[in-house]
Amino acid sequence: MGRRREGREAAIQFLFARDLQGTEKPGEPEDFWSLHSARASTRAFAENLIKGVIGHQEQIDSGITGLLENFSFERLAAVDRNVLRVASYELLYCPEVPTPVILNEAIDIAKALSAGESGSFVNGVLDKLAKSLRKPEPKKVEHPVGSTTDTSGA
Repeated sequence: MGRRREGREAAIQFLFARDLQGTEKPGEPEDFWSLHSARASTRAFAENLIKGVIGHQEQIDSGITGLLENFSFERLAAVDRNVLRVASYELLYCPEVPTPVILNEAIDIAKALSAGESGSFVNGVLDKLAKSLRKPEPKKVEHPVGSTTDTSGA
């Protein structure tokens, strides 16, 4: 598993624990990392995601809530809620990460950490969010001579 996947999973686990405990307590990040061993680069990536989500949580939660149909944000499974938060943060504030990577990672993590139809649910919500926030990735068409052409019309 790559550093970014591990970092995303660690960030989701941290935010999940924070959700269940309520507000952040002094020493909480260090307590988490004493139980969750990670390489320095993985930890740095996870901490960046955690700080980003916490720093923009009101906007992120509001955006997710606006996409839910016939369901309240508070009733989401805590794992799904935090998978959506991390992926939403990346969609909003990490333009260097391609949209398909964000969606695929979130779906795979939801399938691994949550239950039932979480992967499909996360996919549906994030697909709507991605379409509202980002332009579609340009498609490359392979020509017989091996060159590619951008078909995005830009």
